[in-house]
Amino acid sequence: MARKLHYFNVNGVGEPIRYLLHYGKQNFEDVRYELASWPIKSVKDSLPYGQLPLYEEGGRSLNQSLAIARYLGQQFNLVPTDIWEQAELDAAVYNVYDFWAKVLGWFKENDVARKEILKKEILNEHIDFFFSRFERDLKANKGYFGGKLSWADFVFVGIVEVSNLFFGMEIEKKYPTVQALIQKIRTLPGVKEYIATRKPYTM
Repeated sequence: MARKLHYFNVNGVGEPIRYLLHYGKQNFEDVRYELASWPIKSVKDSLPYGQLPLYEEGGRSLNQSLAIARYLGQQFNLVPTDIWEQAELDAAVYNVYDFWAKVLGWFKENDVARKEILKKEILNEHIDFFFSRFERDLKANKGYFGGKLSWADFVFVGIVEVSNLFFGMEIEKKYPTVQALIQKIRTLPGVKEYIATRKPYTM
């Protein structure tokens, strides 16, 4: 079954999907677009909502990064069967994306003065607010968001990595359980080999 992922040549919200596909030992076409040349009108107009990522499989396509990640998680036994546990993982991912919304707001801000204010808020307030809670939740669940490896852990690591890329620092350095989870994901079979061969991302 042919698989194809369309995303930018950077990590971002597409990298957890790449990690999941490599973890699941799937052959897929990794179609990458350069941020500097985006938007490519012909591509953007062909997308359901004009945004990436887009995942294709067996003649069908799926947009929205979380929907794609959750779908792949189901394929690779990374989604619990209990519906309450599923909901807890969904909540964890939405909490991660609440933090991501802060980072994305800063990234998209064009006013220089406002951008600096947003950066200070993230570095001085939002990181500790969110990551102290991520640390707490991971400690309470054997180092994972759901008590064992799940799709939510892949999403979380991807968001941390792209945030580090944006800010040029390791925002997780004060949170050892978060650091441990990142290391676990990066050394998983398939993921480890992918990371070893990819070119370093830059902004």
